[in-house]
Amino acid sequence: MVNAIIKELELQRDYLRGEEIKTIYFGGGTPSLLSESELNSIFKKIHEIYKVTADAEITLEANPDDLTIEKLKQLADSPVNRLSIGVQSFAEADLKFMNRAHNAGEAISCIENAKKVGFENLTIDLIYGTPTMGDEQWEANMNHAFDFQIPHLSCYCLTVEPNTALDHFVKKKTAKPVDEEQAARQFERLIDRCETEGYEHYEISNFGKPNCYSKHNSAYWLGEKYLGIGPAAHSFDGISRQWNIANNTKYITALNEGNLLSEKETLTPESRYNEYVMTSLRTIWGTDINKIRKPFQPHFAKEIEPYLADGSVSRTSFGSDIFKLTKKGKLLADRIASDLFL
Repeated sequence: MVNAIIKELELQRDYLRGEEIKTIYFGGGTPSLLSESELNSIFKKIHEIYKVTADAEITLEANPDDLTIEKLKQLADSPVNRLSIGVQSFAEADLKFMNRAHNAGEAISCIENAKKVGFENLTIDLIYGTPTMGDEQWEANMNHAFDFQIPHLSCYCLTVEPNTALDHFVKKKTAKPVDEEQAARQFERLIDRCETEGYEHYEISNFGKPNCYSKHNSAYWLGEKYLGIGPAAHSFDGISRQWNIANNTKYITALNEGNLLSEKETLTPESRYNEYVMTSLRTIWGTDINKIRKPFQPHFAKEIEPYLADGSVSRTSFGSDIFKLTKKGKLLADRIASDLFL
């Protein structure tokens, strides 16, 4: 797999047209399984091909059970300067319900050890709205994050995806469905607590201390170009999207023959409008009507009017062209965006 990734980097060397690399993100799958030499071989190839900025944000995703003290020391000696840890919860009942491999003790110890070896730029994932998580436990989860002074939090509501084990359990009534009122209540409490603790709610699911926003994810939301490497990886060049085959064996076999199995879609003006509205409205920066093509501006202005009227959306100031979700609107983000779509 590592050899195939290196070969794809060669094949894709011109995709970003020589632009500097500001962020590198190892995510999806289990990148923490990479050995020191494997990780370094990928970094070596990236630096051979691209100019990486001196202050590049380099993130690696990992689960708590993978982050032994030995692994953390290895990562601290590598170019990785940010860890994204899939904690999900600090409570055993929640972790068992979510079928996580780690336990509550490992969730705590991996953060303590990451800080010991020198990682200050940390983000953790937390999930709220699970049937096992009462409001008191959600408060306790947030308290752990704040006590550890984690500078960035990504917090997601539990969703039941079709054809998953959880979907099956809910239909068989062996698991409770998501309580939407509980989930909304916990989300609102999250917003309030993070504001009190000095976090900025810069995207629906993301909270960062000043200067601790995720540069990588912010690039997605701001519509910047990016190159994805590996099976199922997606790329965007500002005009089109492409995505690699999701089958590992076929991906490796094709690259051994010097080919890349991928599909490409050129975005229509309507698709680009929809994507801009969907991503920008979720962020602290909001949707700037001047960045929308003029033929689509009347549609946007008409469809957003009811949400301005009911207080779900605000203009940044009277007469401004930038529209942002209010606290009320953040609970309805997907619905508002879909109503604005072409």
